[in-house]
Amino acid sequence: MTAPSGDHDVIVIGSGAGGGMAAWRLADAGVKVLMLEAGRDYDPYTETPMFNWGREAPLLGGGTPEKNFGYYLASIGGWTLPGEPYVSAEGNEFMWWRSRMLGGRTNHWARNSFRMGPHDFRPYSRDGLGADWPVSYDEMAPYFDRVEKLIGVYGANDGLENHPDSGPGVLHEPPKPRINELAIKAAANDLGIPCVASRRAVLTKNMGDRQACFNATNCGRGCNIGAAFQSTTSLIPWARATGNLEILTNAMVYEVETDRSGKATGVHYIDKTSGEHKFIAARVVVLAASACESARILLNSKNAQHPDGVSNSSGQVGRNLMDTVGASVGAQIPALENRPRYNEDGTMGLHLYIPFWDYQRQAAGQLDFPRGYHVEIGGTFGEPGIGMGGASWQVDGYGPQVKEDVRRYYGSFIHFSQRGEMIPNENCYAELDPEQVDDYGIPILRFHYRHTEHEINQTAHFQQNMLEIIDRLGGTPTYGADSAPRDMMAKGGQIIHEVGTARMGDDPATSVLNASGQSWDVPNLWVMDGAAFASKAHKNPTLTIMALADRSCDHLIEKMRAREI
Repeated sequence: MTAPSGDHDVIVIGSGAGGGMAAWRLADAGVKVLMLEAGRDYDPYTETPMFNWGREAPLLGGGTPEKNFGYYLASIGGWTLPGEPYVSAEGNEFMWWRSRMLGGRTNHWARNSFRMGPHDFRPYSRDGLGADWPVSYDEMAPYFDRVEKLIGVYGANDGLENHPDSGPGVLHEPPKPRINELAIKAAANDLGIPCVASRRAVLTKNMGDRQACFNATNCGRGCNIGAAFQSTTSLIPWARATGNLEILTNAMVYEVETDRSGKATGVHYIDKTSGEHKFIAARVVVLAASACESARILLNSKNAQHPDGVSNSSGQVGRNLMDTVGASVGAQIPALENRPRYNEDGTMGLHLYIPFWDYQRQAAGQLDFPRGYHVEIGGTFGEPGIGMGGASWQVDGYGPQVKEDVRRYYGSFIHFSQRGEMIPNENCYAELDPEQVDDYGIPILRFHYRHTEHEINQTAHFQQNMLEIIDRLGGTPTYGADSAPRDMMAKGGQIIHEVGTARMGDDPATSVLNASGQSWDVPNLWVMDGAAFASKAHKNPTLTIMALADRSCDHLIEKMRAREI
């Protein structure tokens, strides 16, 4: 880490979806930006082992303490970090994922990019639960279009309820469905369930210096041709090219300082390489450290003007914590046995998916849960690994018969993953632990997390419908069939879609941010990550984080030019 130049107007904390978008938009507008990243530097062009086999890596490519998801994956961080603990309150369990690399989670995310729809921005108006957003879908639609065009998203316009179409010419052509996806689609359609082209931030045509996907490597490893979107191959390089972005890595921000008037004056951070505590002044502070980390920074920023933490006059910082509702069901399909071998890897992610289809019955009160989910489907001839993609469930012995059985079953397995909406409840929040600090002396977070019957009943609906699809295919469930819905649900934080800890709203008494992502209490403090979410739609949050950050930057740039900030 080198000392910052001091020639900057805005500090952006975080370098992932929100931080990357903020840095690019502000730098492109001529604003001098300093980005602070708690993790190490990362260069996807030299650190991406795109063509290495897992067997070439230590532990056959398995996870390490630094890389939970696998040795070759572009994921530095995890649910547990040395020297950076967190705790769950008694009787609660929450898994807090933290990335510690430039670009954050955008380096290894699934790239699923489903835009939120009209129902998602007005959930309280629809069912009386949770809170409405202070912005509508119509206001957000141009930003969704703009971000989809900027990062490159493949998909199709299907005209489905609450799954909005993109503007003309916005989407890239989706890849062709695989055999297992076509089988699922046929069975689902027979049951009146849609199965349509997925939307993913992966190029299927060239865009500038980013090349179209050539269907050969795992997107989770990062993509040094730029086909799979990550901020380190697009937003950050673009921002750097303006000459207006400076980056400090290994800079752990722990406090936003404010003056007697209540305005932010800068941030305190720890240089993790030297252990020194430092301060940097700025005209504007943008928090994009990820939902829970941004909440932690705000809660730790206590002073006479903000005794409960900066921007927390409403008491809502850390509250309304939500994660995606997740569960899985798998099956073996005899009709898919002994298929001819060929490369159907495709874009290493969804080509088709099942969007939620039961909105009308839900609105009529005919379902016992109020919010929807989508289903991510899969099962291909991927690289063989331990267990042979599930074949071990019916393979035993040794010799030629084992090889024959493995060949017979390999590629005949399918799986379904629920990704559902969670409604905020009073039992889900993060607070500062009153006693414990991390190795840097920063108070740690203590989590409270409980699902309700809404999420449990939603999971039961998912389980029942996926088992009907499996039955229609003549398959045998391999997991998820006999589990009670409550028991098969992912733990809080396990899906890594946590949002809502500094939500936006129309009322300063019940929200932390206004409709632009600007703090009600501190006018030169903005939040541009998942903390700002007023609800957690079943759509994966990254696209919406970027669209919100894009919109917030429009307002911030306007105010800076008018010298209002």
